[in-house]
Amino acid sequence: MPNLVPPKIPDGERVDFDDIHRKRMEKDLLELQTLIEVHFVTRKKEEEEIIALKERIESRRSERAEQHRIRAEKEKERQSRIAEERARKEDEELRKRAQEDAKKKKVLHFGGYLQKVDNRKGGKTQTEREKKKKMLAQRRKTLDFDVLDEDTIKDKAKELWQWMFQLESEKFDLQEKMKRQKYEI
Repeated sequence: MPNLVPPKIPDGERVDFDDIHRKRMEKDLLELQTLIEVHFVTRKKEEEEIIALKERIESRRSERAEQHRIRAEKEKERQSRIAEERARKEDEELRKRAQEDAKKKKVLHFGGYLQKVDNRKGGKTQTEREKKKKMLAQRRKTLDFDVLDEDTIKDKAKELWQWMFQLESEKFDLQEKMKRQKYEI
């Protein structure tokens, strides 16, 4: 506000009330203009703040909407993964049940077949044993220890031991395989 000087009243002269009134009106008008300027400046600042607040509110609203959309998409993907996993497990379980049922039916039918084969094979077992003995007799060679020297006998013993070890390991492997097959059936 500009510095205003109050009107001086002259001593003993005639007082001009119009002049005083005019000066007071000018002073009031000047104060009013400064108040109006201050009001418009503050109003402009407040409007700018309101606009900035509205923009922030709108940006937050759009951010929240985007976050909500992303969360909804993730939840939808998670639900679809869960549903796919559940369906896959159910399919696998049904497939396993079907395989087990097929194995049981196969065992039931095949077991009857094996029993029939065993009944028919009763007369042949003796001939199979005889064939086996004949084959072993042909393969087996007799060793004459009197003719062989000590090193040759040691080498032959090592060779026979290795052959026996191999046969035992094959026998063990076949027994384990048979146990697994029985367990699977």
